[in-house]
Amino acid sequence: MKFLGIIGLFGLLMITQPGLAQDEIDGVKFETKLSKNSLGINERLRVDFVMNKDGDNFNPPSFENFTVVGGPNSSISNSWINGKRSYSKTYSYFLAPKKRGTFTIGQATIEINGNIFKTIPIKVEVTAAVTRPKDPNDPDYIVSQNIHLIAEVSNTNPYLNEAINVVYKLYVSPNTGVSNWKEIDNPRYNDFWSQNIDMKGLKVQNGTYKGEDYRFVVLRKTVLYPQKTGKLNIEPLALDITVEVPTNRRDIFGGRLMKSVNKTVAAGSRTINVKPLPESDRPANFSGAVGDFSFQVTTSKDELKATEALIATVEVSGKGNLKLFKLPKLTIPSSLEVYEPEHDERVSTNLGGMQGKIADSYTIVPSYQGKYPIPSISFSYFNPRTEQYETIASDELFINVTEGPVNKTVSPVVSQGNQKQLITGGNQFASFKTRTTLESMESRQFFKSKLFWSSLLGPLLAIPVAILFRRRQQTLENDILGNRKRQADKLARRYLSDAKKNMGDKDHFYEALHKSLHNYLKAKISIETTEFSKEKIKELLTACKVKGNVIDGFIMLLKSCELARFTPSSKAEMQSDYNRAADVIAQMDKQIR
Repeated sequence: MKFLGIIGLFGLLMITQPGLAQDEIDGVKFETKLSKNSLGINERLRVDFVMNKDGDNFNPPSFENFTVVGGPNSSISNSWINGKRSYSKTYSYFLAPKKRGTFTIGQATIEINGNIFKTIPIKVEVTAAVTRPKDPNDPDYIVSQNIHLIAEVSNTNPYLNEAINVVYKLYVSPNTGVSNWKEIDNPRYNDFWSQNIDMKGLKVQNGTYKGEDYRFVVLRKTVLYPQKTGKLNIEPLALDITVEVPTNRRDIFGGRLMKSVNKTVAAGSRTINVKPLPESDRPANFSGAVGDFSFQVTTSKDELKATEALIATVEVSGKGNLKLFKLPKLTIPSSLEVYEPEHDERVSTNLGGMQGKIADSYTIVPSYQGKYPIPSISFSYFNPRTEQYETIASDELFINVTEGPVNKTVSPVVSQGNQKQLITGGNQFASFKTRTTLESMESRQFFKSKLFWSSLLGPLLAIPVAILFRRRQQTLENDILGNRKRQADKLARRYLSDAKKNMGDKDHFYEALHKSLHNYLKAKISIETTEFSKEKIKELLTACKVKGNVIDGFIMLLKSCELARFTPSSKAEMQSDYNRAADVIAQMDKQIR
């Protein structure tokens, strides 16, 4: 049955030709059998190494000029005919030729009863590609004709940092059975900034492929921003699918029985030709923004008292690579106290790319009365729709400080037309001390003073304190189990905090929550990773006198973390799971003994 499955997998017509090569001594037979002596370059060759007695240290030939696409597979056959035992053991390989020509399958060796046996080399002819018979029950034929994995790219010639999207669709013809699939090779988007779009369940839809009716599902949606110019490759997505293939067996009503065969399908790699941004007319303050944006600078208030605070916000909103460039810096008069800006991103991503707004908020605190200007600043971006650079300048703003101390050294800025004149007072250096008071050192005696005795006795008193501290450190270092528990407890709290921060990001949230629960158990009941099963956890928690409903709640949280990898989850569900985790951990802290 194992060989039948392999034959179905590669779609070979196996015509075994026994006795082509053998080495027989003392009743031991060791031979090579080929499915065919001549094959097309698009066909597969099966090679069997057969022996009638069990042996050790089997070594196959190098299979030069062939690629091993399957094997080694081994099978053993035992039969009794008229009281006589018949034994056979076979090692099988499936080979794909690399080129046309006449090639040799070299010697294989094996040790049987202390003797080394070798097969005889056999020549194989590889011809030009042949037309294969179209067997409707052949899984290869079914997959090639009725199942297609396609990567649809929205734009194969974008600008640098311009959004494109890739949609992966699995097309299946109406009369083909596919019972299951799983991803076996996820594409790595080298030289792209990428983000997957959350898929809330898979919906079967009707559509057409090359003019024929098909059913299809959208498996994955990804938004990409190219980070390099030139030709960039998008790696293929590969799936392992389960295909229902008819057999020669029939049920009691005469209908054909089906069997499940696993096949691999892949979306072809795609090449994206990324154009560089134009060099001509590029603004000096351009920082890499690509899209369609608006820009503004605002303040929370334009009139206030000294020592009060206001917020000045530099904001860019619109559609484009919002997370991939820096905002222009705000210019603040030196007479105002300003703090480092707080960066805020409110960006969502769909198939069209990023959209939303980003902002830097500056906290400004004036110390004196006056009228202070916030000069205009500009923001430049490249618009791929118009293929031009665009620049937006903010309005000039004024901050009017009405109450507070007056800075006598510097007067407020006075506007005169388009120029600003800074008028200073006559006594600019009034705040600097120009006279000093000298004091005689004779009145200060160091010997037998408090400073003298503390300098003398302080190091002596510090010695026993240092000894006690060192002993305490050595005790902690030698407490390996305690250190592991403390480290696990720190990790549990850190990952629980990470889960809270990633609320809304399903993958990161549930990964952090699962790690938090795992490390919590390691800290509390010293469970190892190899023992991390639900049955073992339940047994250990019961032994620690934890109540059954609390244990069940903990197990349910672990199941939620595992199921979340395959099912969509809303932010409300994540918040509920987080609250349950915090509650269950708090209860277990009180009950564990």
